[in-house]
Parts: sequence; structure tokens; C-alpha cells
Amino acid sequence: MSQDSIYSGLTQLGQSTRIPATPEDAVLERVPNPQADVLYAVRFTAPEFTSLCPMTGQPDFAHLVIDYAPGDWLVESKSLKLFLTSFRNHGAFHEDCTVTIARRLVDLLAPKWLRIGGYWYPRGGIPIDVFYQTGPVPDGLWLPDQGVPSYRGRG
Repeated sequence: MSQDSIYSGLTQLGQSTRIPATPEDAVLERVPNPQADVLYAVRFTAPEFTSLCPMTGQPDFAHLVIDYAPGDWLVESKSLKLFLTSFRNHGAFHEDCTVTIARRLVDLLAPKWLRIGGYWYPRGGIPIDVFYQTGPVPDGLWLPDQGVPSYRGRG
């Protein structure tokens, strides 16, 4: 498969693209995985993820780490960045944001395996970390620790 045909259906990469108003409006795009026969992990880290508290409208901040073992598809990274950015004006609890991101990716990619760690900064003095994965880690998949320490505050 030529590189041109792999990328020919993409609508955002290489284009001036507006930030989607909501996560529902965001278009996640995928490309065929030229290494689909190999078990490997892909990691995306979003250390400055933001959303809004649905009750107060105050901003919430998280450090997200998304790991997945691709099957036939790879997520196109610009579309992922735009999708994540679309949460900036979206009101939802930490759990909903984190699991929504994971489920959208699973629905789009049908990966061999996926996990997300949502390391949220304190709200009301309590940090809330949210973890989701599709099942056990596949045998033979090298998977480093997500590397995000538990919140310690000033202590």
C-alpha cells in the first residue's frame, strides 16, 4: 500500500483545522497500520489536558497517558489532539471524560488492547485518578509504567 493511499482519506492533517466545539463534534481519524502483524504499544501523553467542572464551570486539569496495542488501525495524532482539546469547554466529571476518551478510541480503532490513566489534579482538596483498560495486557507486550507519580501536594 503506497503512503499516498494510506493518508488520502485524512481531512485534518496538513490542513488548517478549527478546534471542535465539543467532543461529540470532534472527528477522530485513523489510518491503516502497516505493522498490524506485530504486537507493539503506542503511547500518547497529554500532560495539560483540561475540561470543565459540570457543576461550577471551573477548569479541571489532568495528565493523561493513553497506551494501546494497535490492530489494523492507528489513530491519526492531529485528530487525537483536536479531540482532546475539544474537552476544554466541555463540562463533565473526571470519570466521564477519561472513560469517554477511551471508548471513542476503542470504537474507532478496535485495538488489540487499550488503557488510559487519567491523573487529575485536586478538586476540593482531593485528587481523582481514573483508570480504564479493555482487558488483560496481551502476552508478550512490552509496556512501561505510565510514570506518573501519585499526587503528593506539598508533603
